[in-house]
Amino acid sequence: MSEPLRAVLGEDQAIVREGIATILRTAGITVVAAVDNAVDLVRVAKDQRPDVVITDIQMPPDLATDGLQAAREIRAAQPGTAVIVLSQFLDASYALDLVGDDPSGVGYLLKEKVASPQVLADAVERVVAGGSALDSDVISSLVGRKRAVDPLAALTPKEREVLALMAEGHSNTGIARKLVVTVPAVERHVTGIFMKLGLSHATSNQHRRVLAVLRYLKQ
Repeated sequence: MSEPLRAVLGEDQAIVREGIATILRTAGITVVAAVDNAVDLVRVAKDQRPDVVITDIQMPPDLATDGLQAAREIRAAQPGTAVIVLSQFLDASYALDLVGDDPSGVGYLLKEKVASPQVLADAVERVVAGGSALDSDVISSLVGRKRAVDPLAALTPKEREVLALMAEGHSNTGIARKLVVTVPAVERHVTGIFMKLGLSHATSNQHRRVLAVLRYLKQ
């Protein structure tokens, strides 16, 4: 009989931390430590050598991206430890920052989408086995793929400018304000970007924005 997987958890909100720990235990995963700051997360991960580290992005001491940086540090120092970031932010740059050039053993999940204990348990099993559990399998395939041709080559200079502002997180209204143009003009550029990058209408507009930004960040 195999030993249960061992996890270290980083989450500064006590209620959320206990909730995630309960989900993991219900799935048969042993929580060897649960901490509320990034400094302790790195220390405990080094001491305990868990199968997986699960962390929030924003944690003390700075309440910025401390959890994300701790996850990157743990990945670099302990290649055998899988890492899952649970985030409330749908931010492609965070996912790419975590993944780097290797999506194996990495998870990036939105908290709101962890709707059942099984979702998180499945993600843990996938990353511990060397797979990925990103918010979208499409994102996983995009960040892990090398391209000989620049996927942005067909974009006009203005479309590249719009895409750059999308990557910064600006809405169409915010982009229009920055470029001193109308919102419909920005919408036309965004539509052109989607078409030239081959992003299907089968996915939501928000999802296509994320995929477009990912391609921009990985050019």
